[in-house]
Amino acid sequence: MNLLHLEDSLNDAAFIEALLKEALPHCQIQRVSSRPEYQDAIERGGFDLILSDYSMPGFDGLSALDLARTWCPEKPFIFMSGTIGEERAIEALKRGATDYVIKDRPSRLVPAIRQALALVEEAARRHLTEAALHENQERFRQITENVADRIVLLDLEGRRIYYNPAYRDLLGGAALLRGTDGFAFVHPEDREKIRALFRETVRTGAVQRAEYRIVPPDKAIYFIEAVISAVPDEAGHVASVLMVSRDVTERRQTEEKLREQAALLDKARDAVVATDLEHRITYWNASAERLYGWTAAEVVGRKIDDLRLHFEPARFADAFTQLAAAGEWRGDFQLRTKTSDIIQVESTWSLVRDGEGRPRSILFIDTDVTEKKKLMTQLMRAARMDSIGMLAGGVAHDLNNVLAPILMATDLLRMHAARTVDIRVVDTISSSAQHGAALVRQLLAFARGTENQHVEINIAGIVEDVEKLLRPNLPSVISLTTECVGEIWPVMADATEIKQVLLNLCLNARDAMPIEGGSIGIRLENSTVDDKIARLHPGAKPGPHLLISVADTGMGIPPATLDKIFDPFFTTKPTGRGTGLGLSTVAGIVKSHGGFLNVESEVGQGTVFQLFFPAINRSAAPEKNVPGSPFEAAGRGEALLLIDDDPMVRETFQLLLERGGYQVFSAVDGRAGLAEFDRRIDSIAVVITDMMMPGLHGSEVIAAVRARRPNQPIIAISGLMDAAGRDALQALNPPIVCLSKPLTTQALLGTLRRLIDEAAPARNKQATA
Repeated sequence: MNLLHLEDSLNDAAFIEALLKEALPHCQIQRVSSRPEYQDAIERGGFDLILSDYSMPGFDGLSALDLARTWCPEKPFIFMSGTIGEERAIEALKRGATDYVIKDRPSRLVPAIRQALALVEEAARRHLTEAALHENQERFRQITENVADRIVLLDLEGRRIYYNPAYRDLLGGAALLRGTDGFAFVHPEDREKIRALFRETVRTGAVQRAEYRIVPPDKAIYFIEAVISAVPDEAGHVASVLMVSRDVTERRQTEEKLREQAALLDKARDAVVATDLEHRITYWNASAERLYGWTAAEVVGRKIDDLRLHFEPARFADAFTQLAAAGEWRGDFQLRTKTSDIIQVESTWSLVRDGEGRPRSILFIDTDVTEKKKLMTQLMRAARMDSIGMLAGGVAHDLNNVLAPILMATDLLRMHAARTVDIRVVDTISSSAQHGAALVRQLLAFARGTENQHVEINIAGIVEDVEKLLRPNLPSVISLTTECVGEIWPVMADATEIKQVLLNLCLNARDAMPIEGGSIGIRLENSTVDDKIARLHPGAKPGPHLLISVADTGMGIPPATLDKIFDPFFTTKPTGRGTGLGLSTVAGIVKSHGGFLNVESEVGQGTVFQLFFPAINRSAAPEKNVPGSPFEAAGRGEALLLIDDDPMVRETFQLLLERGGYQVFSAVDGRAGLAEFDRRIDSIAVVITDMMMPGLHGSEVIAAVRARRPNQPIIAISGLMDAAGRDALQALNPPIVCLSKPLTTQALLGTLRRLIDEAAPARNKQATA
């Protein structure tokens, strides 16, 4: 401690110094005896307490006190004098002295000094506390008056004690809020809820959070988010309640807009997905849930790569590179759903940027085009099949014209063959021609459909026949099963062609079996085709159908091959083991019956062909048999008009007919044929005309002949005749007989004989008349 001692008496000064050194060994004392010395000392400072005599020559204690209060008011000032009386002492204390000690009682000096220093320390602490309190109060004032949050302090009855400017401004700048009800502006529907939370805070001291509405004097409705907390007193009891709130109206409006937008996005048919730049999913709409199978709860927060949607990671990564460079990417992807189904999507990726142009997220919009792609594939396949069909039809016509004279010439050659070896050669030629004719029939079935008559049949009986034919031709390691589900609907079909379809499919299945064998199954069941399925298959109509499924457990068909299997002459079998016409014939026959087919195959698992034939929705009827045509081998000199532009066909037919006992007049085209008919109109028994000729078409020749002679018997021969053309000719009166090239001698001569015999009564009646 440093002490400034104002004393003019050396003896008194020495006594006091000894007294203090004894009690306060570390005390440092500076003695001054005059006003100048005293004033200089207090100006320099560096002491903790002033001890002063009251009466001194030329200077008194009260003056010293006044100087101390001016220069260092915080320093304690103690008088120690033998002459100070009670009145002077009181006056000194009033003017700022800390204490006084009578020199006759020196024992009081040290306690007085210690008490004075203690008072100084207490004052210093009090000053610091007051300064800190003032600083805190100022800081609180600055915070509460400048923050955007609304702050109000309520008493335990809910009346306002304090509120900041933001709170006041929210309530329309109302100036007289102190002491009023703090819940007056709360929306009536929310008021009781907020009062209950307030009472709960008062009761328990627990912090409460709430969102509610207020209705200020301007009548606008604001959404408020508030934290309600207790303010305790010194005893820890709740003294008041602090409510800190903020206006969340704009946020609520934004959230409502986002909800509306999300609802609209959920109604969108496209899958909408958003991710951050690390590919973590942040948004997944309802259509994404429907398309991919995962719910939003399952995927939000996960990386999109973890879902393993993509088959081609390299292409996926390349798309992201292009997105980063251009800001957008468009393309097609094959994706795998949660259930491992494969879908095709048209995808648009967009890089979403913030207000400063920095990338923030990625938006994916995926359109499911699986059905569209299937339909396009079906349409392209149908167009390709139609184009190939037209080509195949033309080829079939030309081949039939080539095979017709060969097949019919074998009958003539056989008549003149004397040696066995010659007959064997003729039989070989005939067999080869018939094999070629069978190939042509397959082409025709593929190109234009069957030319045979469709009658009401029960397919179950045909399956039984096919099973009998197949079993001897299947190895023991291949099992064959048939199944008929319920009472099968009948169909209008050609039994022979249905057998051909089943045989082709089953034999293909046999050839696709692994060495260890497998199984083939034929299943019949009724099925109703709806509009959606019908639209996927050009030419198909909704309604009852018979579904024939042919399934095998063979090697399966690779995806790259699946689109080509119905193309004519396409085969995966080794050379010499397949013509490539089996499945194209199947497609042609199914199409000609007004049906359609589906194929599902998985490599290593097997293949399923589904054939849909229009059915009659009633109990199955027994198959009707078409009676064969009567055969009369020879003519009796009747005159025939033969019209055909192909010289080989014309000459072979003429030679055969003449050998068969007929008189033949031939013409190279339709005009020449009509001229010949006009010359011999009364003697021509039957007109035989080709249908496809340059100049006048066969149908025009027929119309011209019937215009001249309405009942004239006519045979129409063609290497390519569709069902509609055949039906139109057979609808004439009398009907036109239609024969397909190549045909046998029996078929031609038998048909001629029948026509001539049927027309004889009418001809005789005319002759008599």
